[in-house]
This record gives sequence, structure tokens and C-alpha cells, in this order.
Amino acid sequence: MTTHTTSSLDASAQLLDVFKALANPVRLQVLQWLRDPDLHFPPDQAIADQHEVGVCVSHIQAKTGLAQSTVSAYMASLQRAGLVRATRVGKWTHYRRDEERIAQLVDALGRSL
Repeated sequence: MTTHTTSSLDASAQLLDVFKALANPVRLQVLQWLRDPDLHFPPDQAIADQHEVGVCVSHIQAKTGLAQSTVSAYMASLQRAGLVRATRVGKWTHYRRDEERIAQLVDALGRSL
């Protein structure tokens, strides 16, 4: 019973991190944009495959109109919640959705509510 309670608490804590990350409308919007990066970010300006490597933080920053430091903090929050993965390409950081992790979180949400 202790194991079940501990794993249940762990799952609840993970979901809480996700909810906190998605409670910000800009972070939620960016995650939605990353679902179809070629539709929302100019593929001709990408320096790497937007589906494999992700979207450059500078392109996310340009689309949101927010300061680079704010966007970096927002993306770090999404990464900590397990919603995106970061990849460095030279001096640039690219972000893409972690679809496997998102599916696991959706499943966990379905089991816990």
C-alpha cells in the first residue's frame, strides 16, 4: 500500500508541475504552436529540421514578442514539466514537444481524475 501511495503522490506531483507550466497562456500557446511547427514558424528560416530538432528559441521569441530571457524561462518551465525537449545546435537552443511524455501525462491524468 505504501508503494501505491508513493507512486500516486509522485504522479500527482508530476501532474501539478504540468498544470503549473500550462497555467500561463503564453506557455500553453507555444506548446500548441510546437504541435505543427511548420504552420507557425517559417520553415525557410529554420537552421535545423523543426520536427526532429525543434524550433529555435529566437523564432519562438519573435513570434511571442517577449524578451528572450522571458521566453527562455518559459521554455525551461515547459521542459521541467516534461512537455518539451531542448536540443543545442551551435549557440542556439531548439525546442520540440515530447509527444511520448505528453501521451503518458494524458494517460496519468485520465487515471487520476
